[in-house]
Amino acid sequence: MDRTPIPIPTEFKRGHTLALDPETCPIEAIDLADADLFAAGKQYGFFQRMRRDAPVHYCAESDAGPYWSVMRYDDIFYVDTHHDIFSSEPAIVLFDPDEDFQLPMFIAMDPPKHDAQRKAVSPIVGSAMLDKLEPLIRERAAKILDDLPIGQPFNWVDRVSIELTGQMLATLFDFPYEDRRKLTRWSDVATGRGNPEIVADEQQWRLELLECAQYFSRLWDERKDAPPSYDLISLMSHDPATRNMTPQEFLGNLILLIVGGNDTARNSLTGGVYALNQYPQQYERLKADPSVIPNMVAEIIRWQTPLAYMRRTAKVDTELRGQQIKAGDKVLMWYASGNRDESVFERADELWIDRPNPRKH
Repeated sequence: MDRTPIPIPTEFKRGHTLALDPETCPIEAIDLADADLFAAGKQYGFFQRMRRDAPVHYCAESDAGPYWSVMRYDDIFYVDTHHDIFSSEPAIVLFDPDEDFQLPMFIAMDPPKHDAQRKAVSPIVGSAMLDKLEPLIRERAAKILDDLPIGQPFNWVDRVSIELTGQMLATLFDFPYEDRRKLTRWSDVATGRGNPEIVADEQQWRLELLECAQYFSRLWDERKDAPPSYDLISLMSHDPATRNMTPQEFLGNLILLIVGGNDTARNSLTGGVYALNQYPQQYERLKADPSVIPNMVAEIIRWQTPLAYMRRTAKVDTELRGQQIKAGDKVLMWYASGNRDESVFERADELWIDRPNPRKH
């Protein structure tokens, strides 16, 4: 493939994908890293166009440099499962880490180190632990819902999605309950770099993450020599794979666990309510038969896709759908596109709470 940037008319400047018509714009003009596209909810038209016309798409220019987009379900599955070709290192997001502020985390590592560190914390979300936590989750969810105002507007994200995830994340960390909103703040900061609505500048971003590290360091010091208990800090401090982490790795894995425990659940709780509002017939179906709830949860994850994409980096020269990907190239797996792939999911753009294959997301 010729990678010489193609001259694009002024009206098709990169970084302005939101202003384009997904069906008529030059395919080369599409930059899915345009955050405004997602803020406006306009991404799915571009996903559909690219699945059809450029399922493996090269963006030559973006704020983070050139990158590939992988749009179809089967291709995403291939990239995601071939660690010998596509690496999780050095990052799972589009931007590379700063050389002077690198935060290694196991989700951005390849096996075997990834597997060992992940195993240290995975018991806390295993089926036995979830069964144990179920009564507490139900109790807290019921109280949050019972306390909502009736007949007046309120912020669902703040009052329900953030509050419930914050409460449960504090439990998983055995974090001081009265400080649980710190977890939400640190999650927002970690994922809000460059967003002036969240952090004013780079200095504030770093300072708040260091505050997170300092707070958790106190918890770590209290638990590392105490008898093991069933919380994330204790599990990590007593496991050989994680008890001797560097300070940077410690903060990186904290951020991973905080964001992973906050953002995904929070997005799905909100997206699920929004989805049922968009598809009232599905809400009526739910009320008529609550037994469909387990299936509905998987369908909400598919339809809403709480993690839009994840990056890999090519370790070797390779080919995908006839496109020549070079070693070192950034490759983005667009889960939000793969979950709407018409070749895999019937009525892919619709919420269908008793869908036959929802867990294939």
